[in-house]
Amino acid sequence: MLTLAATDLPATTGRPARRPHAVVIGSGFGGLAAAVRLGARGWRVTVLEALEQPGGRARVHRVDGHVFDAGPTVITAPHLFEELWAMCGRRLADEIELRPVSPFYRIRFDDGTCFDYSGDAQAMRDAVRRLAPDDVDGYERFLATSRRIFEVGFEQLAHVPFDRWTDMARVLPDLMRLQAWRTVYGMAAAHVRDPRLRTVLSFQSLLVGGNPFATTSVYCLIAFLERRWGVHFPVGGTGRLVQGLAGLIEGQGGRLRCGAPVAEILAERGRACGVRLASGERIAADIVVCNADSANAYRRLLPAEHRRRWTDRRIERARYSMSLFVWYFGTRRQHPDLAQHTILLGPRYRELLTDIFDRHRLAQDFSVYLHRPTATDPGLAPCGRDTFYALAPVPHLGSGTDWQREAEPFRQAVQRRLEETVLPGLGEEITASMVLTPQQFQDELGSFRGAAFGLAPVLQQSAWFRPHNRSEELDGLFLVGAGTHPGAGLPGVLSSARMLDGMVPHGSEHAWA
Repeated sequence: MLTLAATDLPATTGRPARRPHAVVIGSGFGGLAAAVRLGARGWRVTVLEALEQPGGRARVHRVDGHVFDAGPTVITAPHLFEELWAMCGRRLADEIELRPVSPFYRIRFDDGTCFDYSGDAQAMRDAVRRLAPDDVDGYERFLATSRRIFEVGFEQLAHVPFDRWTDMARVLPDLMRLQAWRTVYGMAAAHVRDPRLRTVLSFQSLLVGGNPFATTSVYCLIAFLERRWGVHFPVGGTGRLVQGLAGLIEGQGGRLRCGAPVAEILAERGRACGVRLASGERIAADIVVCNADSANAYRRLLPAEHRRRWTDRRIERARYSMSLFVWYFGTRRQHPDLAQHTILLGPRYRELLTDIFDRHRLAQDFSVYLHRPTATDPGLAPCGRDTFYALAPVPHLGSGTDWQREAEPFRQAVQRRLEETVLPGLGEEITASMVLTPQQFQDELGSFRGAAFGLAPVLQQSAWFRPHNRSEELDGLFLVGAGTHPGAGLPGVLSSARMLDGMVPHGSEHAWA
């Protein structure tokens, strides 16, 4: 039972006259969205963030006038943000401008061939016809399949918790009808023949940490999701969305505490009752919402005596996403010919992904996602300059790579690759530089094994098989974010927070023990 201060009790009744208290661990997008939703439903909310600024993986770095979004760079379902602002009686558009990005991605193959992936139906047909003229009809069939998967996987299931095995049994017929047993690449290969087009239609699963050759084809819904709502970028960067959500929480009377790492989730009689900070401070709560990496949350924050399903053994045997090497850099001039999102594919596709996901080996070759936010918002760099980040998928720390030793050689290799392809003379232009390695994903961001997206999105680790949004281990403990259902990516983590609406009662209806 929680101990209430005398001021919390009314003079005429034994029932508390205060709003129930929710503690949210972590201020990533999932945690911030959860806090807004709880605040709108009458809860008093305290958000605890280990870092010195909000955002978690979406934190912001500022170096020599350049603004670097550390994490997410693609906004694909803006209505999920608009809904949060509307819950507070405000309009997202009045505070943050979301600008459409076109093309969505420019994909550059190793031979120099480029493919502009966009939301324009005719432009996409023309691009497919130029790349693989015999696959236009197959591409259309793939997109129709993506739409059917989207209508079930996103519209019907993305915001529905899977608390019981019967929830999974209920949707299995739909999943089998949609061939969820196929992989993302397998679904693409079932519709088109050209290997380059198969790559174009399957790489998106990497945006949520999944190997296209192992990830369930449910993630083919991304193709139609992008077509439905487009790809956007906020003026001011994705960090501007973090600031906006923090402002919503404060406007509701909630509290956001940075530099407050949680050391333990406290429990009494099988129910979460608060947290203990690393400083020793204890904060009582009626519910705890955890936005931390689910594997590390269970291993490090919840003592073993409270865990029946997510034991250390089970967590260690699970399959995890790849990690990332990210090089943030600025240039002294602008590069107007470069798209905002460019995928620079290396000489290998399947083989490289096998090295990353299965062999856990840092290969000599790599593919790079090059993000140029100043293509949409020049204000993210000093006047006349550009801001970039170059991201390369790499194995998680199960590879045994010593990133203290390998970080600079790998950064130099990425720089050489960029100089050889889209940024000649880059070495003479750099004005700011910093890196993020898998070791930092583990040590600074709390990712188990440095896996940037948590559990891998394979079928055996999806829906009911993922850590549940309503914890199986403790009453009053809820999970949001990439490590729970429905998974990684901004639409996924925002949808995980949306599930609280159906699981947590309104503050005025809270059943006090």
